[in-house]
Amino acid sequence: MASPKIDNSTPSATDTVETADGQKGAVSVKPVSNAIRILRHLSQAGTPERSVDLARILGINPSTCFNILRTLVMEDVVDFNPLSKRYSAGLGLARLVEQLVTQGQRVQFAKPLLQDLAARLRVTVTLWRRMGADRIVIVSSAASPTDVRIDMAEGQRLPILMGASGRLFATQVDMDEARVREGFDAIRWARPLPMEVYRDEVALAAERGWAVDDGYFSVGILAIAAPVYSPAGNIDFTVSAVLFRGQRDEHGIEDIGRALVEFCAELGKVLF
Repeated sequence: MASPKIDNSTPSATDTVETADGQKGAVSVKPVSNAIRILRHLSQAGTPERSVDLARILGINPSTCFNILRTLVMEDVVDFNPLSKRYSAGLGLARLVEQLVTQGQRVQFAKPLLQDLAARLRVTVTLWRRMGADRIVIVSSAASPTDVRIDMAEGQRLPILMGASGRLFATQVDMDEARVREGFDAIRWARPLPMEVYRDEVALAAERGWAVDDGYFSVGILAIAAPVYSPAGNIDFTVSAVLFRGQRDEHGIEDIGRALVEFCAELGKVLF
């Protein structure tokens, strides 16, 4: 298969194109056109890309592609990871079109951000959404790029009080309500979890801004979650890091918790 052609000549600023009736006059500004092609590719690819790969795939002069990317980063519509040297669609791009997209589309915008976080923390990252009064569902998932990893299927549903995310949702309900106690008692935990212990863990989650489930959701699995607040101050989404128990020490768990809180603050700008 022939490789995509790369234009190594000096690019012109504009190209004259023919209109439907064969008349010349409409002008295409080539750098603008290439910038839009780059943004479209990054939005659709779902994974961060290197400048050299973008130039090859899109047939853009490598130095021109690099300069366009650098400008897009300065304008906050493209994000650059200095460790991986890769580019992805930025938060500014989501803000530009926030009035034109549905929440489902906003979740798709979040996918590359989740993948980048999973690679940075070397854990599996899931985005949970509240569904009604008693359920949460995984709407996006990014697996850790390691040989041994945990896969979490999108579409998986859980009782709203279950897992690390459940402890966060529980911070916004009255734990003494009969229906809450009934919902808790109905959960099939992987190992026994007294209500009193759960209540203390909910209080701790409210205090520090992130929660932990240490093997109660699934034996051998530890989950750390942070909330994504809506403009009204409600927890509509959570982001959870899933790893094997013993994979991180106490300080490592705290580092992930703080990283998730920071990440969720930025993610809220994409989802709302």
